[in-house]
Amino acid sequence: MLGLIISIIVVGLIAGFIARAVVPGKQSMSILMTIVLGIVGSFVGGFLGFLLFGQDAGDGFLQPAGIIGSIIGAIIALVVYIMVKGRGASARRRS
Repeated sequence: MLGLIISIIVVGLIAGFIARAVVPGKQSMSILMTIVLGIVGSFVGGFLGFLLFGQDAGDGFLQPAGIIGSIIGAIIALVVYIMVKGRGASARRRS
């Protein structure tokens, strides 16, 4: 069980770091937020894999993906995060 948790954290860190390196611009995120980004990206990648490749529904809709799926999912999650964060900042400026 401890090995699973450590591997999830390591894969999350790697996927989050690569996603932050690929997406242009400066992201003000801590190392913990980078790990969370990678973990969320893993589940986004698993969900996309389920939708694209039609895996057995018994496997569930939210399933962890491999490292490539985690990176792709983390990039998508980071872009969404930047868009949502940017929208909130522009709304505050108008007030």
